[in-house]
Amino acid sequence: MAELPKTWEEWVANFSEWQDRVGFDREWLGDFDLSILFDWDRAGDVIEYGDYTGRAKWERALQVPHQNIRDALISMITVQGDTEFASVEQQRHLLDTAPTDYDRYAAARIMAEEQRHGWQMAYLLMTYFGQQGRREAQKLLERNAQDGDRLLGAFNRPMPHWLDFFCYTMFVDRDGKFQLGMLSTSAFKPLAASMGPMLKEESFHLGTGSNGLRRIIKAGVIPLDMLQRYMNKWVATAHDLFGTDSSTSAHWAYVWGVKGRWDERKKLDADIDVNKEVLNEEGRGHYHEEIAKEVEKLNGYLPEGSDVTLFVPHENFHRDIGKFGGKNCYTDGSLFEGTEEEYAAYLHNVLPTAADEEALKEIFKQQWVEDKPLTPRQLASGIGATA
Repeated sequence: MAELPKTWEEWVANFSEWQDRVGFDREWLGDFDLSILFDWDRAGDVIEYGDYTGRAKWERALQVPHQNIRDALISMITVQGDTEFASVEQQRHLLDTAPTDYDRYAAARIMAEEQRHGWQMAYLLMTYFGQQGRREAQKLLERNAQDGDRLLGAFNRPMPHWLDFFCYTMFVDRDGKFQLGMLSTSAFKPLAASMGPMLKEESFHLGTGSNGLRRIIKAGVIPLDMLQRYMNKWVATAHDLFGTDSSTSAHWAYVWGVKGRWDERKKLDADIDVNKEVLNEEGRGHYHEEIAKEVEKLNGYLPEGSDVTLFVPHENFHRDIGKFGGKNCYTDGSLFEGTEEEYAAYLHNVLPTAADEEALKEIFKQQWVEDKPLTPRQLASGIGATA
């Protein structure tokens, strides 16, 4: 695929080669339509924040006033597209081991929607950003999670089984919801208009995660302390996805009006001042509050008399980036005062271990997740039916 695509049709042909290479059979899409979708009304017509507030939103790249703003847009669109295709590469093999027919459908639908989201981002790059955009659209199909060269580390991590998948869709996909929401008010109108349909589809991904964890709890086969360790793993990963706490990139994206805050319009209506120095930290805080509420809902399904209560680890725990990146912290966020060896022993108790992975091999032979029937509409869709 060395030849740079000159047209959208050429990129789609290269995309088909990518599907073949990662082993995604197009029949698994069922009646799902890989198409380009915009919600122009939701996007709005006027730039809503930053230095260009009040001007018409940019509908073409040539209307964007400076090259550094165009470069920032290309970077944001590229990163979003990269995560979508990476997720398929991480998850495709799970169709072979789906615990129920519903879960096979759900995973295939999520992968179908992720491919559509990747299409959407590639379309923006191909259509609006000239040769630079075509080059980045092509690279979306050349990087691979299995090779470890996707742009964000979380999307290079192995996802060996369905417990990882349910935690991933609960916590990492929820980060995606926040990222899409922050782009939904962008001054670049085609990007803002792309977000509405993507957010609607993303809601199914989050529901798959929360529903899956609820069904695990109700089945009562996976020990709750083990479930907590896998939650700790993926929550820490998701916290990192918001980026460094004081990000100059986030600062300038706001100044230029290309990426806002979570619930930007509500905050503008309420006249809530923006602190451009801590935009990533602010977004992470909103995310953390939401997942804490979701996990509290899960606790409502714990067996009566359970001596375990599920929780969300603190934002400081097991971070790779930000002011607590590489620091030894307990799950409650406080600093660990012991030696590196002692901290490694602590992590052995609060993160998944090789022993957990071995135990899961036997657990997965049981009915470890509550069954969920397919609806007639889901059955008729054919999505994942032949996987």
